[in-house]
Order: sequence, then structure tokens, then C-alpha cells
Amino acid sequence: MTKADLVEQVTASIARTAGPMISKKDCARVVDAFLDAIKGALAEQSNIEIRGFGTFKIRMRKTRMARNPRTGEPVEVAARPVPVFKPSKELRGKVAGGDDDEFGGTEADSDAA
Repeated sequence: MTKADLVEQVTASIARTAGPMISKKDCARVVDAFLDAIKGALAEQSNIEIRGFGTFKIRMRKTRMARNPRTGEPVEVAARPVPVFKPSKELRGKVAGGDDDEFGGTEADSDAA
């Protein structure tokens, strides 16, 4: 799915529920503003939690040794921050095609373990 597909789907969803109140151009601005807000927060090393969807975080990657593919000699890759996404339990369940509690169990199950 591309950003254009996302804008199309969001526009159609709004049109179904509230009528044709928003144009595709306005919806594209909303989607762009949403993505820019996420990018800005990650650039400031902040976490973004969207309940029912997941969490965007910044994780520090450790320094590691890699190999130059052209020469084969070892090269040190410096530590650096990388963005990561952790899906919510609801999203994991939806992707798996089952219930939300299929993988998480119930609270009673986790207390017994």
C-alpha cells in the first residue's frame, strides 16, 4: 500500500461515515501532517504510542564489526540510533487472523505461569 492508496482509503472511509466532507487533497494534508509529526517526534528521540496500533521507538544500535564487500577487510560500524516499531497485541492478533487474546492469553493464564 502506498501513501496515495492510504489517502484514498481514508477519504473513502470518511465519506462513508460522515458524507463527502473532505477532499482527497485535504486528506492528503492530514496524512502528511500525521507522518511528519511521527518523524519529528522520532528525530527528538521521543516514543510515540498509538493505542491499538503500536509504538514507535528509538533504539541504540551497538558498535559492530562489518566487512567491506569490495576489499573484504573488517570495518567498524559506529553505534547509532535507529527507529523501531513494536505492534500492539491487537494488531498482532489482527494480522494473525485470530482473536486479540489468541497469543496474549488472559490475565489468569499469565498469573499461573
